[in-house]
Amino acid sequence: MKALLIVDVQNDFLPGGALAVSEGDLVIPVINSIQEHFDLIVATQDWHPPDHGSFAANHPGKNVGEFIDLNGVQQILWPVHCVEGSFGADFHADLHTDKWAAVFKKGTQQNVDSYSGFFDNNRRGDTGLSSFLKKEGITDLFVCGLATDYCVKFTVLDGLSEGFNTYLIADGTKAVNLEVGDYARSIKEMEQHGATVINSKDIFM
Repeated sequence: MKALLIVDVQNDFLPGGALAVSEGDLVIPVINSIQEHFDLIVATQDWHPPDHGSFAANHPGKNVGEFIDLNGVQQILWPVHCVEGSFGADFHADLHTDKWAAVFKKGTQQNVDSYSGFFDNNRRGDTGLSSFLKKEGITDLFVCGLATDYCVKFTVLDGLSEGFNTYLIADGTKAVNLEVGDYARSIKEMEQHGATVINSKDIFM
């Protein structure tokens, strides 16, 4: 069985949001168009407490883009985004959510970030996504959403490590691109670890 995993298509990651991904809104019609082709659809949702350790605002004298040690992990500092219960943390209104079986929240602990939909960045916290998919008999996992070079990439890599045949839907994702070329480097890294990169049209075949 195959599942579609939609990563973090939330207002704060879309144009006008606190941590906007350039052209991030272009993934929405792509994702909507493919949902009917999957046995199971799940999503991840960034869901941070206001005092989250990845927010530059919570570290006086530090700026967005700087790195700190957060609970033993090198952590880049971000603008305040996807605060639990906020409009920015909501899924975009145009995104079809009626067929989703479950939503897995991540980044909920103050002292560790969570890019992957499976585990936190320390790999000590488990969202329950893997066990849910395995219980449902999923073998093939198709990943899309935001952003290619962070949450999507780490979700794909963990999907592979958890034993799923993992596919990245390239036209259903956009990158932050803090540095020029981050998108391409992320694609290459996922492929090197065993992911298959496809476009949405390949799903219809």
